[in-house]
Amino acid sequence: MNDFSPGILVVIPLYNHADTVRDVVERVLRIHDQVLVVDDGSSDAGASVLTGLPVRIMRQPSNRGKGEALRTALIEAQRLGFSHIVTLDADGQHFPEDLPEFFAAIKADPTGIVVGKRDFEQASIPGASRFGRNFSNFWLRVQTGKSLGDSQSGFRAYPVNIVLGLPLYEKHYSFEIEVLVRAAWAGVPLHDVDIQVYYPAAQERISHFRGFMDNFRLTILNTKLTLRSVAPWPHRKLVHGGVVEPKITIMHPLRSLRALLTENTTPWQLAIAGAVGVFLGALPIMAAHTIVILLVAGFFRLNKVAAVGASQLCMPPLIPGLCIEVGYFMRNGTFLTEISLETLGYQALDRLYEWLLGSLIVGPLLATLAALIIYLAAATISREMKRVGHVSD
Repeated sequence: MNDFSPGILVVIPLYNHADTVRDVVERVLRIHDQVLVVDDGSSDAGASVLTGLPVRIMRQPSNRGKGEALRTALIEAQRLGFSHIVTLDADGQHFPEDLPEFFAAIKADPTGIVVGKRDFEQASIPGASRFGRNFSNFWLRVQTGKSLGDSQSGFRAYPVNIVLGLPLYEKHYSFEIEVLVRAAWAGVPLHDVDIQVYYPAAQERISHFRGFMDNFRLTILNTKLTLRSVAPWPHRKLVHGGVVEPKITIMHPLRSLRALLTENTTPWQLAIAGAVGVFLGALPIMAAHTIVILLVAGFFRLNKVAAVGASQLCMPPLIPGLCIEVGYFMRNGTFLTEISLETLGYQALDRLYEWLLGSLIVGPLLATLAALIIYLAAATISREMKRVGHVSD
């Protein structure tokens, strides 16, 4: 037994997999002797096949969903004094022989969530599973700026106290998506480990994923999480301490840069985020600038506060007016000199097109200039902060 594994409880949620669960549990016991099976209201008497095996069994009175089964396991693990749980499915898809990979990852970072990245190279993997994994990975990155290779995998390791400290509401398969997003927002590291996977032939496969209802729940969840990810108020941190998001404003640029540099953000990262904010701020995406900037910054792991703060440089009327003038010149060879109801009212679509044309010239130029200024200022401030000991190398 791994010398670090006594603090780990292996959890197997069970729902109508009587044919496979005993084999899974027996293989786990060859590696680890602390096992909990949570029978989520099975109608096939699945837990009864485990008679004689040295495992803990908890039975839900009715089928409440995988999320509720995992929540029950986390609470029980905390009660018993375990620091972590490792979850794997009862259907035989996961290989218990991969458990040492999770034990090593937990030892390397006890605060992180570890997700098994399934080997999808084999021909037996259903096309729907490939699409679902890629789709889920995309939204995780949009909502958190973090990347995982297989955010739908159920073979995972959770730090018990940290996960129980998260505001989690989902009760079904959607729980496994929600926990990753909210954990990332709380500062919990997300890690991958490579695992094997077994997919039987289609006629032998037993899945309790309900196509319409579970996909509907995932759609609602992703909508809520995406809206929350672009909201301006900060997320509560669990792992790295609750640092309140600083107020960033172009009215106090040096103070803002100093505050951002205390968040382990480098001058180059601030410069790139600022450039993206300025470029997108110059585009004619009226009433949606902040949402677009937050989504792009989140996807590319840029500092959202720096990007939105820099975009304030493009507030009307100066930058939009400059873009319109440049666009008008590109179309007509002269500058727009008449400002009237005719030119700005009845010809509004023409002005919008010219704004777009001009922004493709003005935006990159301003973004480059902003990046240079932000970098030079941030680098100077960073050197001063390091000199007085406020920022570590």
